[in-house]
Order: sequence, then structure tokens, then C-alpha cells
Amino acid sequence: MTRHFDLLVIGGGSGGLAHAQRAAEYGARAAVIENGPLGGTCVNVGCVPKKVMWYAAHHHHQVEQAADFGFAVELQGHDWSALKTRRDAYIERLNGIYESNLGRRDVALLRGTASFVDDRTIAIDGETYTAERIVIATGGYPSVPSIPGAELGITSDGFFELAERPDRVAVVGSGYISVELAGVLNGLGAETQVLLRKDAILRDFDPMLGSEARAAMEAAGVVFATGFVPVSVTKSAAGLVVTAADGRTAGPVDTVLWAIGRSPNVDALNLAAAGVATDDNGFVPVDDFQATNVSHIFALGDVTGRAALTPVAIAAGRRLADRLYGGMAGRHLEYRCIPTVVFTHPPIGTVGLSEEEARAEYGEDVKVYQSRFNPMQYALSETKVPTTMKLVTAGDDARVVGCHIIGDGADEILQGFAVAIRMGATKKQFDDTVAIHPTSAEELVTMR
Repeated sequence: MTRHFDLLVIGGGSGGLAHAQRAAEYGARAAVIENGPLGGTCVNVGCVPKKVMWYAAHHHHQVEQAADFGFAVELQGHDWSALKTRRDAYIERLNGIYESNLGRRDVALLRGTASFVDDRTIAIDGETYTAERIVIATGGYPSVPSIPGAELGITSDGFFELAERPDRVAVVGSGYISVELAGVLNGLGAETQVLLRKDAILRDFDPMLGSEARAAMEAAGVVFATGFVPVSVTKSAAGLVVTAADGRTAGPVDTVLWAIGRSPNVDALNLAAAGVATDDNGFVPVDDFQATNVSHIFALGDVTGRAALTPVAIAAGRRLADRLYGGMAGRHLEYRCIPTVVFTHPPIGTVGLSEEEARAEYGEDVKVYQSRFNPMQYALSETKVPTTMKLVTAGDDARVVGCHIIGDGADEILQGFAVAIRMGATKKQFDDTVAIHPTSAEELVTMR
């Protein structure tokens, strides 16, 4: 017997859960389909456990600096296994909280793998379900290169399965996942090298951020190899060796970690049966209102290939529910001026246009302000970790169109400034704001 719902959401990650629960609050009879733990990538193998590991490496750095303030502290090693046990228990508690939240809102949880039968019918392990509207929120998964021996490496998913810290690691990739995990591994004592196909990290960000992040990572002991295009991985008694197209090798290492991008999780969906179009990379294109080419089928989150960030998926899901079930005509997410943080050591915070993007959009009507300084946190330390900030302004009123920070506290500083930039704040309004002293954040309202 086929069960019918107002709404079927395929995927129990952040975006899908947010949409289903908001729709249910408006009275929709909703169900979420999920074949794994609730919470998706972010909760299980992404931002949440990553931030736990970042904190661990951060505490290592803090302990090392404690002597500068008069503490007699000596590191006695690090128990990776104990950290993993506590981290995994925390994630399991979150999984349970997500399921309880669905129950409180009367959202049905359907366990299994979804496959389209037609544009209104979903099959799950032999059972069929229909709905007036269907939302695809299946997220993505880590990509692995098609080269000999690639299976000898692990992805970010495998990183969170590691029972012990590897002593020697080669991280392949230049994006935020690569530099974040490389920073954690290095911070917790692994010999870490990063293999780059080109010559820079974080190429999708303002170049200042990538340059400063690499300098900080190298100062902390991370080794970079540029122009390194992997063509094979081999295993010997000494460990794994990655060979590049030009004949260079990296290794031997204990672990090769692929961080070369993510692919859309659509293979099992049988989208063709519903007539849902995909792009050349398999992502599901949507318009400004999260609509696919099929009028009653929508998609949100990483599966769309747009701004693969958990808060973006949540915001898109809630706005979609507001429009479809809450009577808010025209309600949608604007994918411009989205703030984000990269949890390097020190962290990066960025919102708005890079300097290059601003010049491409506004031409010569752009002015840039930049400051590089040693935070007071390092006033008593011989080893300094500098902070660099950049403001990008445009137009006759010098509206702030970009803000880019790398330094301790950047992750917390950025949120408030993102609100101001979203509201259209000008450089004069920044300057007219009284500084909070002594802080790093005050530099953003005192730049000249």
C-alpha cells in the first residue's frame, strides 16, 4: 500500500531536516528519508567533528604558549583514541537529538535508500510513497581520483574513522578541507605534507588569505609541494608513496588523504525516472527558488553545487518552506554575501567580494584597506602568529563589499561584521564605530 504525504524530503542532513521541520510547523504532513545517521555530512563527518579536532590542535598550541605567561606546563603526549571515543559519543548524542526533534514536530522518518519511480513516487526498499512536493537534499561525498592505487588512500570520511593518529601524512588538495585537516594533523604531532596540483591554496578566496594561511602553516611545520599532479599510489614496507606526473614522489607516509573536492550524492536516486535534470558534474541545478526543472521537485544544499555550507542549506530549506507552506511569496535565499570560516590555525573569516572580484565588478571604483599586526596574545612570546585583515570598498560612498581576516578569533569576529556588510555599511560607518580596546577586532574600525 502506497503512503501519501504533502512533502517528501530525500536526505536527513542539515538542509533537509530544516526544511521538513519548518514545513511541518506550518501544518504540512512531511517525511524525511535517510539511509544513514541523521545530521548528514556536517554532523557526522564534517564541520562538527572537524571543529572538535580543531579544538584539540588549538589546545596543543595554547599549552605551548602557556609558558609565556608564567605557567610551568609540559605536554605529556596526546591520546587520539580517547579523543575519538569522546567525539564519537558526542556525535551519537546529536543523532538522537535530531531524531527526537523530528518526533516532536510529527515528521515521519523513513529509513532506507530512496529511488524515484516517477515524478511523484519514491520507492524505499520495496515500499512506495507519493507526495505533492519532493525535495532532494542528499548532499555529496568526497571525490577520489581515478588513478592506480587511489584506494590505498582515505578521504575526509576516513579521517574520522582513524583509530590512531598516523605519524606521516600526505594530504592531497588545495581547498578548505585539505588545509583544515592538514592543520589538525600537524597540530597533533603528525609529519604533514600537502600536495598541490597548482601553486596556491584556497584559490577560491581572496589571495591574501591563501598566502597568509600557507605562511602560517609552513611556520608550524607543514611542508608543501606545488605542481604535484598525482598519477599513482603504491605501497611498500616503508609506507605509501604518491608519484606525480613529472616523476617526483611524496612519501613514504602512513596515510594519504584525498581532499580534492566533493561529488553530488545522486547515483541511487534514479533522477531520470522523474525527469530531473543534472549538470555535467551530476549536480541538480536549481533556480533562485530552489526549483528544479520539474515544477514540484526542489533541491537544496550540497547536491545543487551551490555554496556547500551547512548554514546555507539550512537557510535555503527554511526559506523554501516559508514560501511553499508559510504564505511568504517570493521568500528565497540570496546566495550573495555569504560569510564563511576556514578552520585553519589561525582561522580564516571571509565575507563578500575578494579584491579581484570587486575590481571585476566595480572597475577602478574600488579601494582596499589592509592591516597586518601581531595580536596582543603574542606580546610576551618569541614566536608570533600574525593577523591580517583586508577591507574592500566600492562606490562613491565607499560601501564595504568584502571583509577578509586571518588570525586568532577571526571565526568569532566575522559574524557581527557580516551583519554590517549585509546591511550595506560604508567605510565611514566603520570608522565612526568606537573601537573596543585592546582587541584584534578593533583594527577593522581603525584602518586608514
